[in-house]
Amino acid sequence: MGRKGSSPGPTGAIIGGMEMSDRGSPLPMGEMTVQKPRIKTERHCRDIPFLILFGLFWLGMVANSGFGWNQGNPRRLLYGLDYKGQLCEGDFDVKYWMNPNQVYDSGVVDNPFNIKDARAICLKSCPSTSANGTLGWVCDYPEGPITLTKTEWADRTYDYFDTLSAELKNTSLNLLGPCYPVLFNSSNFFWSCQLTASPSNESLAQWTSLGGVSVNQGEFIVKAIQDLLSAPGEIFKRYIADLENAWPVLVVCGGIAPLLLSIVWLVVIRLFAGVVTWITIIVLNFATIAVTVYLYIKAGWIGTDAISAVIGSDAVDTLALETSHSMQNHLKIVAVVMTIISVIIVLITVVLIKRVFMAVAVLKVASKAIGAIPSLMIYPVFPALVLLFFFVYWMVTLLYLFSAGEITQNVCNNGCCAYDLLAGNVTCGGCCGYEFHHTKNIVWSIFYHIFGGFWTAAFINACSLTIIAGAVVSYYWVRGERALLPTFPVLSSTKRLLRYSLGSVAIGSFLVAVIQMIRFILEFIRNKLKAVEAAPGGCLISILCCCAQCCLGCIEWTLKFINRNAYIVIAIKGKGFFRAAAKASGLIINNILRVGTVNVLGDFVLFLGKACVSVAGAFFAFLMLDQHRYKSGSNKVSSPLFPVLFCWIFGYSIASMFFGVVEMAIDTILLSFCIDCEENNGNARFAPPLLMDTLGRHARYEEERKSARRG
Repeated sequence: MGRKGSSPGPTGAIIGGMEMSDRGSPLPMGEMTVQKPRIKTERHCRDIPFLILFGLFWLGMVANSGFGWNQGNPRRLLYGLDYKGQLCEGDFDVKYWMNPNQVYDSGVVDNPFNIKDARAICLKSCPSTSANGTLGWVCDYPEGPITLTKTEWADRTYDYFDTLSAELKNTSLNLLGPCYPVLFNSSNFFWSCQLTASPSNESLAQWTSLGGVSVNQGEFIVKAIQDLLSAPGEIFKRYIADLENAWPVLVVCGGIAPLLLSIVWLVVIRLFAGVVTWITIIVLNFATIAVTVYLYIKAGWIGTDAISAVIGSDAVDTLALETSHSMQNHLKIVAVVMTIISVIIVLITVVLIKRVFMAVAVLKVASKAIGAIPSLMIYPVFPALVLLFFFVYWMVTLLYLFSAGEITQNVCNNGCCAYDLLAGNVTCGGCCGYEFHHTKNIVWSIFYHIFGGFWTAAFINACSLTIIAGAVVSYYWVRGERALLPTFPVLSSTKRLLRYSLGSVAIGSFLVAVIQMIRFILEFIRNKLKAVEAAPGGCLISILCCCAQCCLGCIEWTLKFINRNAYIVIAIKGKGFFRAAAKASGLIINNILRVGTVNVLGDFVLFLGKACVSVAGAFFAFLMLDQHRYKSGSNKVSSPLFPVLFCWIFGYSIASMFFGVVEMAIDTILLSFCIDCEENNGNARFAPPLLMDTLGRHARYEEERKSARRG
């Protein structure tokens, strides 16, 4: 390699390399030829327009976040609205429908009345019939002639029927308010009062003796509320709100636990590459089986510890428990998927057990490179923390954006009547309920924020990969000689990235984000077409969507593979993204048989490690969410599925940061080997001895397999 003067070794922060003879020993100084540096010293800023675009995009992210924080209220995702359009929150966070006949009518299929237009108020807790046989009442908010404060109203268990005039008592007995009888027991289901199918006999008898109108009863009352709470939109809102309630679980099991497990794994694999590989395979198999069994338990297939939609310890009618079934059905689907994954992992382990020995040798090569640059073992902490902080910011902002919008009154023609305390008479118009709606601007803001999450996460990962590659190439091009390495290889690589190549990684991450966003939009559209899919011939839409997702998934995987190798060429040569991608692709195609199997096997073992860490984090999340804190009260999580899914996704992302050190070390050394061979007529002159030994062993292994087949 090139030298300034006669001084061998590295030139400043940029690595040179010792030129080797054909026997693998350094050439004497007099016989060394002048060669250009393997890591380019004279670089230029590349792909600046894309770096500017990324900066402008993030200015938009900040403005978009400010808009969401100003307009949103995450509590809207969890709690309901009363008949005045006010949010049930704070001490009065439970939604209660006062008129049982309206609830019944909304459950009748042929009746146009919608439960969203039924008269509902916000209470502290769901009312129940009196234990001593007296008739209880729930009266409207105190206003007009009712001079009680809201606190006094709550202290009276919402009952001021005895203070009403004869006229108001008569309208109440006709189910026109302002007071309504408590004839049905009710329980808190997702902060809405689920009524039982049958009224209390004692309360109904007193209601009849007072001259109250006929009250409908039956399963339609349960079904009306159950259908409302089980609607896909309501379930999705509860899942989003679960992330807010379960944020300690997300931080611990989606961030801290994967962080610690990955650090431990990285340190241990440096010392015991072979042992860790086998332990990882065994633990992964047991962990996937354990998670599958746990899902079977929570889904109700094993034991009696299935999830329940009940908040608190109220007694519930058997029919009301059907509200929990949709949650359990989701867990059953995941349990089936997890069963398939477990079987696949076990089969892959059995089939590839012989090739694992080759993967162990590859890991030893990477471990030696990491051992020569110890800072690589702690470096992933920094991008992992950046990713964790970004995730917290992104998730909180998404909650605010998703809860931003307008509260508008429904358009209906119900002709329902109720007593208006402020007007002082019974009114039969304008009693439509209120709902929360997203405007088009909010929808675009949400999509913008989601794309920003894809792009930024990919950008952070791309920067991390390029820095690791820049440090590892310094190890390869000095033939693994520690004395010839720069003092701070990781810091030198970081400086080169920040000064010259941020625009290049912005392009690579942008392309990945575009594919991910297209897949997200396609899935969003497919969910909007659920009704069409259920119609005759709708299966064609499902097939087309699945095929499109499969093709896009293959494109995304290929793009990520090309990007990784492009970042390695950028670290070595300082090229722009597209030129680096073309160079890397050509090298891989020309040397696919030489390094393909080694690369795939190493990546497979590392994938097992990442899966093991992420599954362990998901399992810990299940255990934490199974505590009493998340089963009742204001912290209740409607279903553990969504928080656990997020813990698994971000646990896998953080684990990828750490395991990416070994993975990127393997890819970098192998691609450097290809460049070395290309520049030296097919003979690698700078490859570390351990790498040459590994490739030689692989060649002998393949030759033995061919001979065995011929025999």
